[in-house]
Amino acid sequence: MAHAIIEVYDGDITELDVDAIVNAANTSLLGGGGVDGAIHRAAGPRLLEECRSLRGCRIGEAKLTQGYDLKARYVIHTVGPVWYGGDKHEADLLARAYRNSLIVAEGAGLSSLAFPAISTGVYQFPKRQATEIAMTEVKEFLLSAKVVQKVIFCCFDAEMAQLYSEYLN
Repeated sequence: MAHAIIEVYDGDITELDVDAIVNAANTSLLGGGGVDGAIHRAAGPRLLEECRSLRGCRIGEAKLTQGYDLKARYVIHTVGPVWYGGDKHEADLLARAYRNSLIVAEGAGLSSLAFPAISTGVYQFPKRQATEIAMTEVKEFLLSAKVVQKVIFCCFDAEMAQLYSEYLN
């Protein structure tokens, strides 16, 4: 990770100029609320068309599409878990969502990507625990990454940006 960069950004993930943005999608991949809806709106109708051909995505898995009208050239769609109290393997599933997104990026030769705070919105994953999982997975992955060199954690509010910034140090 000596040359890799991790940044925290407080703002709109659809505005970032990176190789890929990660979409916190639902299992249908056909759009929804929150960041998922925002990414689909910003990318335009061709994203939905391509997502239909993927036939969904399981929790913890990740799939790649073109970015279409986004500045980002690709979208990595991953499905995080809904929080049910912590005894339904939520932490492991969230870790897998981050890890598999990074594996997809590496496999596609992408050097920069941006993550939203997966599962912390309507899926109600505890924010501090989700941040710790995200940072742990990214830092561990970057130790052996050959292609991925920059990861941005894009936060939807100042509280999330503060949590991520605490884990950077």
